[in-house]
Amino acid sequence: MPDKPVKQKRPQQVYTLLVEVGRHPGDGLPEGSTGAALMCYASGVDEAEAVRETVAILKQADLAPLDVSGYGTLEERLADGHDIDEDERALMAKALEENSVIVAQMTPFFDTAD
Repeated sequence: MPDKPVKQKRPQQVYTLLVEVGRHPGDGLPEGSTGAALMCYASGVDEAEAVRETVAILKQADLAPLDVSGYGTLEERLADGHDIDEDERALMAKALEENSVIVAQMTPFFDTAD
């Protein structure tokens, strides 16, 4: 019986994701807000996995993800000319080290059309 081919394990990378969330009971967003934008750093073998993990974790936190925009890995962002400070790099390193999703920033949305 031939040996099974050894699957090469793909390395984890950290992806920068912007997630728009709507309102959901118990979401912890400020009173009167209509939702929020969350800047997240998520580890994954590819961006699709990072998005899936991020959405799953946000749902567990009673948030209601509506849309996810991916901005790529650190290397991709640098190649695109993004300016990435040391604090942001440290959060990316932490996400990679912990194989986790880090919400780095939350900006609530408010309906100003009154």
